[in-house]
Formats: sequence, structure tokens, C-alpha cells
Amino acid sequence: MDTVLITGANRGIGLELARQLARRGDRVIAACREASPELEALQVEIITGVDVATPEGVNTLADALQGTTLDILINNAGILRRETLDHLDFEGISLQFEVNALGPLRVTHALLPRLASAAKVAIITSRMGSIADNTSGSMYGYRMSKAAVNMAGVSLALDLKPRGIAVALLHPGMVATEMTGGRGIPVEESAQGLIARIDALTLDTTGAFLHANGDALPW
Repeated sequence: MDTVLITGANRGIGLELARQLARRGDRVIAACREASPELEALQVEIITGVDVATPEGVNTLADALQGTTLDILINNAGILRRETLDHLDFEGISLQFEVNALGPLRVTHALLPRLASAAKVAIITSRMGSIADNTSGSMYGYRMSKAAVNMAGVSLALDLKPRGIAVALLHPGMVATEMTGGRGIPVEESAQGLIARIDALTLDTTGAFLHANGDALPW
């Protein structure tokens, strides 16, 4: 049984990851700003008041985990805003950087003392952070923040490898959640693929940018 922490676990992909991991017998710790009825129904451990965009929110999480050793950390919390060049919202772009790019770095750094010697860190990123794969433009804040977290993930992989900790950068696919307006593959399918990628993660594959289906993605 692994002890798994998931950020942004009150809905969408995070909620389904919590459901599937708890079902297989892992100890799941679900971190979020506010719990949802769906999360509470899973009867997993829940830590609320966790806003990954603020140092205070991350400190709340670190304090609540005193004495806990984590085998798997899943940085899932994220937000999406839909900017175009004609309608740029720089405040919204900045918020996406705080949550999507700096959030996983804040959480991982704060929880380093809690990570087991052979722990795994997963960052739920997006192929929209791929420069080579950008063929449609727009979505400035989301694309830029996901490209930034991809860079952070590669640096984490290099810095944590001597400690025996592997890092995965995982694209969940286009998933039918509130974030996507219900368009895409079932969330159950995405979570199943993400869990398979995390299970297969080793120090030999640390730092890879992968689709939930296992395909390697271009940077």
C-alpha cells in the first residue's frame, strides 16, 4: 500500500485519481481548497484550505502532513482561462502561472522532507505546453504556464534523481471535465492511464513528457 497525496482532488481528474487509488487499497490524502460532496463520499483523508497559488496554502498542507511519509505526490491542481490575442487578461494569465507552474514547484519543495527515499512525483501538465505541438495559437496563459511547469519538472527530475526520486510529466488527454466543458474522453479512462504511467515510472524514465496512453510527447 502506497501513501499518495493528490492536489486539486475535489473534482475532475484529481477526484477520479483519488477514487481509483483508494479502490485499489492505497492510502489517499486529498488536498484541495474546499472539499466536495463527491470527495467526502470517498472516505479518504482530506486536507482543506490548500491553495497551491499561495505560500500560506502550501504551508497549511505541509503542516498537516507532519509525521507522514509520502510514496507518491501527484501535483494535479490547475486552472484554465481562454485568452485570445484580442482579449488578453494579464491578471488571469498571472494566476495561471501561480497555480499551474509555480504551484507544483511550491508543493514539491515544501514536501521534500515528507517524500520517501524512492518516492515518485507526478505533475499533471498538458500537451498544450508543447511548443512543437502548438498549431492553433491563443490560450496564452494556459500554454505558457504548462510550458513553464514542464521545464520545472525536468529540473526537478535532474535534481531529485540522486535522492532516488523520479518525476513524471503527464498529459491526461482531452478529458470530459468541467474545465473542458464536458468534451473529451471519460475521466475514468484518463485516470487509469495516468496511474499506469505513475506505476511504471522509474529513475530510468524520470523527466519524460508522456501522454496518459504512454506516448512520448514533443517539447
